[in-house]
Amino acid sequence: MKVAILAGGLGTRLSEETVVKPKPMVEVGEQPILWHIMKHYSHFGLKDFVIALGYKGEYIKRYFMDYYHLSTNLTIDLSQGSVTPQQIERDDWRISLVDTGTTTNTGGRVKRLQSWLGEETFMLTYGDGISDLNLNDLLRFHRAQGRIATITAVRPPARFGGIVFDGDLVAQFAEKPQIGEGWINGGFMVLEPEIFQYLKDDEANLEAHALERLANERQLAAYRHDGFWQCMDTLRDKRVLDSLWDSGNPPWKLWEG
Repeated sequence: MKVAILAGGLGTRLSEETVVKPKPMVEVGEQPILWHIMKHYSHFGLKDFVIALGYKGEYIKRYFMDYYHLSTNLTIDLSQGSVTPQQIERDDWRISLVDTGTTTNTGGRVKRLQSWLGEETFMLTYGDGISDLNLNDLLRFHRAQGRIATITAVRPPARFGGIVFDGDLVAQFAEKPQIGEGWINGGFMVLEPEIFQYLKDDEANLEAHALERLANERQLAAYRHDGFWQCMDTLRDKRVLDSLWDSGNPPWKLWEG
């Protein structure tokens, strides 16, 4: 099964980083958040990626062109002009990098991937959110529902700590509770090829022109995920993710190594 990733947006709310690179290439730890997303899918055996490029897409192309040599030990023989990788283990991913335009809307980007995704069920997510979601469970849920599309519903972490009262006194501060906020679309979607019928052109918005129509037609299922989920929308979000990664036990890291 192929995995499509939307990686072409401007990322204006993270302009401190995205002035020089696309948002999916902003690093968490020492690797782009896009890499973390792909490692997550790969952990569940999903290794055939179709990435929709847009703003500064050449940055993503260069990253993957250099990925193998930059992530392994090398022996360089200047007299022979040879470069020999010394690390055998590598990611066995297949990656299609598709230019979908700099101003194309989300639905338009998906539409432009149609010929790359074929006529089979595929997965789709955004290039700025990570989770500990069990993708096998998500796929089983989608198939059981028998609908055109399934989104993953998540509760975003609260941005501020909460206050616990004891009458008129403050009993304690609750640090950033992940409760009390509504469910949102957290990405990690499973889609049938019929989705392309809802996307006309580059102006199509995935949420407004496809998902909302599917909901009205009772063709949109929602898989509720109560575990970890975090997007990287602002510099504050990046710092939270960096801190979790530096802790040595980031909740989204399901893979070994």
